[in-house]
Order: sequence, then C-alpha cells, then structure tokens
Amino acid sequence: MKDSYLSIVLQMRSLVGFLGERPQFAWWATSFFGDYSLRSLEFVTPKTSLLAQYHGVVEAARKLHDEHLNVGSYHLFRLPEEVEQDLHAMMQSSVGTELAKQLPQDKDAALAALKTLAGAIPSAAVGPIAVGNIDQLSAVDTLKSIAGAYASAFSQHAKTYPYLVS
Repeated sequence: MKDSYLSIVLQMRSLVGFLGERPQFAWWATSFFGDYSLRSLEFVTPKTSLLAQYHGVVEAARKLHDEHLNVGSYHLFRLPEEVEQDLHAMMQSSVGTELAKQLPQDKDAALAALKTLAGAIPSAAVGPIAVGNIDQLSAVDTLKSIAGAYASAFSQHAKTYPYLVS
C-alpha cells in the first residue's frame, strides 16, 4: 500500500511540476521538463539527469508553495522527511525511469492525466486550501482532493495551494 500511494504522489508531483513550468501555465519560471533542459542535465549529470530534473522542478514548486502557506504546513512539494526520502529512493529506482517515460509532453495530455487522478473535479479554489491532515496523505480521497484542486486551478488559469496540517 505504501508504494502505491507514493507512486501516485510521484506522478502527481511530475504532472503538477510539468504544468506549473513556464512553457505551460508559468506558476514558476523553470523549464526542467523541456527537451533542452534534459539534454543539458544529461551532459552535466549523465547518471542522475532524471533525478536532477525531478529535484529541480520540486524545488521550484516548493519555493512558490512555501511563499503562500504557513510554516509547518505540508503540501505536495514539502512532505515529512521520511516520505521525502522514500520518494527520492523511488526516483532513483526503475519507478523513476518509468515515470519519466510516461510523463505527457504537452499541456493538454498532462492536464487530462491530472484530471484522471482527481476523479470528480471540485469547483475552483484559489489560493491556499486545506485538504486534510498529514496523517491522511495515503488516503485515496486525500490524494484525489489534491489532484482535483490542481486540475481545477490549471483549468481556470488560477493558482491554488492545497495543504495538509500536522
């Protein structure tokens, strides 16, 4: 069960990370998921380029979310240390390689994949939105709420920051 919810978190991070980048919805000014960026990372860090790409977009998204949320809250890009370590380990494994191969390369396909993770899309919530307690991170409904909030915001060209409290 632990690996399945972590896989969903990784997939969601990748989709939201891709959609939040400058060429798509420009929530942050990076382009780590662009072809040129990956080629550059492969030149500098050939064995860990996918991991560098992942951490680059996570840090860009984390910074934006942290600017809009209270200290001590958790969000898709800032989770408890144990979870972060598990996600890092998964990205270093074949799971990370497969995830990179499956990441949609256009905005519409990525948004459709995010909507699939969300199930029913709630109405748009702009700004910070509480989606539950960090202890509920592995619950399907919590993951769907997070995906739904992002899918709705991207669809409405708004910004939202779903968070979990401790």
